[in-house]
Amino acid sequence: MHGRATAPGAGTVLNALATGFGSAFAIDAETTATVDLAADAATIAGDIAGAPEADTRLIERCVELVVERFGDDEGGTVRTDSEVPMAAGLKSSSAAANATVLATLDALDAAEEIDRVAATRLGVQAARDVGVTVTGAFDDASASMLGGVTVTDNAEDELLAHESVDWDVLVWTPPEQAFSADADVEACQSVAPMAELVAELALDGRYGEAMTVNGLAFSAVLDFPTDPAVEAMPDAAGVSLSGTGPSVVAVGERAELEAVAERWRTREGTTWFTTTRQTGAEIR
Repeated sequence: MHGRATAPGAGTVLNALATGFGSAFAIDAETTATVDLAADAATIAGDIAGAPEADTRLIERCVELVVERFGDDEGGTVRTDSEVPMAAGLKSSSAAANATVLATLDALDAAEEIDRVAATRLGVQAARDVGVTVTGAFDDASASMLGGVTVTDNAEDELLAHESVDWDVLVWTPPEQAFSADADVEACQSVAPMAELVAELALDGRYGEAMTVNGLAFSAVLDFPTDPAVEAMPDAAGVSLSGTGPSVVAVGERAELEAVAERWRTREGTTWFTTTRQTGAEIR
């Protein structure tokens, strides 16, 4: 039994750590998962391409949850290969979980037995089970699974809004990594009033403004510099720290973002362009 699927990473509109409400948008950078199952395999073994020492518990747990629901105690292997940098705030874990869930459903010939939002919740549950997320990241996972931009209640795993957005996207990723599970939740809750404002803006469709308010608030509370966001503001429709960092993401028109790219390229790290993506995770 063989399955293969892809899922995109995402950028942040609203970080859910302060209030449990979050918002994210899919970007055109993919993670691919390949799953091979057999009735006589006793275990599930994971492998992450290019990262032999990486933690594979999330993708293994995704396979386990899908097999528990739709399979018959099959075991096997799962391998992910990603364009999304790990621990960079670009939702690599959500992309890996979504791709793995769909690839496992494909291997079991069960993709038609569950809708995409319910499939997203399986990956979110796996992330909670293995402790790689504080909020469950339903905002990030829903954007990756569905494409476009989503607004969610992460406490209830509820989708509040889902729309298409058409932006060019500029990403600055500094050399360091930041893991979501290590974020200071109590500190983030101190900016709850700003997060509530961001949620109002997002639910009103004012995503660029929402991003910028979110980025300033969470950069400050998570001890990341606000300078990159300030440099982008004159030319970007919106700019934010993505997730719990360290990447900063700006959106808008490519011509205007080129000016931002010139400023960001003087910084240590990688500055790169992509776009938003209207299609989400797909079985291949």
